[in-house]
Amino acid sequence: MIAIIVGLIIALIVIVVVVTSIQQHKEKLEAEKRIKVSKQKAIIDESEELILNLANLPSNPNIIKILNRRSLNAAKSMQELMPVVKGIKKRVQELTSRLKASEELADTQNVTDDNFTLPDNEQQLVAILQCIKKLRAVLKSEQTKGALDAQTYTAEDQRLAVMQLKINIESLVKRGTIAFNKEMLGSARQYFEKALQSLASTPVKNDYVTTRQADIVQQLEDITDALKHTNAKDAAKKAKSEENELDLLFQPKKKW
Repeated sequence: MIAIIVGLIIALIVIVVVVTSIQQHKEKLEAEKRIKVSKQKAIIDESEELILNLANLPSNPNIIKILNRRSLNAAKSMQELMPVVKGIKKRVQELTSRLKASEELADTQNVTDDNFTLPDNEQQLVAILQCIKKLRAVLKSEQTKGALDAQTYTAEDQRLAVMQLKINIESLVKRGTIAFNKEMLGSARQYFEKALQSLASTPVKNDYVTTRQADIVQQLEDITDALKHTNAKDAAKKAKSEENELDLLFQPKKKW
């Protein structure tokens, strides 16, 4: 009788251990699913934010199409992981429609690389540069995952790289011009030299780079001429001051 009771107790303990292990395994799987779902949601949120920020850049329907496809893929992954997530089915349908619309737009609308005016606000300028850097990182990630072909990635990343270069150069030139107009020649020269160095080191080689290099070289020559003129003017002023001091020193003393 005692043996039966002991056996039952042992069996009960084994059952409890097994059930607990199964429950813990299920909880672990659910936790991992929630983490994966959160990552996919973060991808959708990031893509949505980037699409909004594209309003500050020249029109590029190809980028919008890529971002919409990225959001749709993330939503589908969420649906596969947790089909019971509230509103996920509707979200997939919305993103599917949006992707179709953006694909049609990309097929009919050309990418515009028109120059755009740099904002005077420094924070806005920084935000634009951050947006471009995030876009390039997203494109690289999509290409690595196989969601973006190498040819499209190269073309779009190159376009963003040129835009990023233009913003950096035009910002430096703008600051240099302001400093030159205020006769802060040393600061102006630093801005233009930095811009020239950036153009020389960039892998981008196009008409913009060639033209801007020539412009900046000319501006640096103007600064050099202005510095020579200023130095000559200061030297003449100093010589005149010394001459006046000598005249005062050797002039005839007044008799009282």
